[in-house]
Amino acid sequence: MIKTAVARRYAKALFELLDTASIEPARLALNGLGEAFTESAALRHAVASPMFPEATKLSVLIEVASKLGCPPVVKRFLDQLVKKNRVSFLPDIVDAFAKLVDESKGTQQVLVSSANALPATEQDRITTRLRDLLKRDVDVTFHTEPEHVAGLHIRLGSTVVDSTVRGRLSAMQRVLTKE
Repeated sequence: MIKTAVARRYAKALFELLDTASIEPARLALNGLGEAFTESAALRHAVASPMFPEATKLSVLIEVASKLGCPPVVKRFLDQLVKKNRVSFLPDIVDAFAKLVDESKGTQQVLVSSANALPATEQDRITTRLRDLLKRDVDVTFHTEPEHVAGLHIRLGSTVVDSTVRGRLSAMQRVLTKE
């Protein structure tokens, strides 16, 4: 809870520092940094270890950020994260920043998963239906999860609509085991 609140404050501060033209490049660069931080144990170790001085930690982050096309404001932001020892919050800051960008654009992120890849016409139909239901622009990400067996699993922020066979079987199991 505290980590999320701190991440939101840092994300909001960065968002307010950026001009309109820099927001999307910053988002892309932060997403790349967040992924690198999450996937690379070596990077996490380098920025978390007290053995490395702040200058080394910052140079590593700046190097990765430069390769991702990071705006200068974000590089100064990374400097503050290193100085305040908040680099471990980077994945949470990335998520909070993405939410702020979506809110400013009036866009809702939606994740749709199915057992098999959906044809383009079906993806368009789902996207249009979601846009009509939510009465806002949606950014839909489609992916496959074979364990669903059939049906759709739709995630809108913290709301989940699960019409998959697996989800229905799990719900049935919960009902049957309650008695």
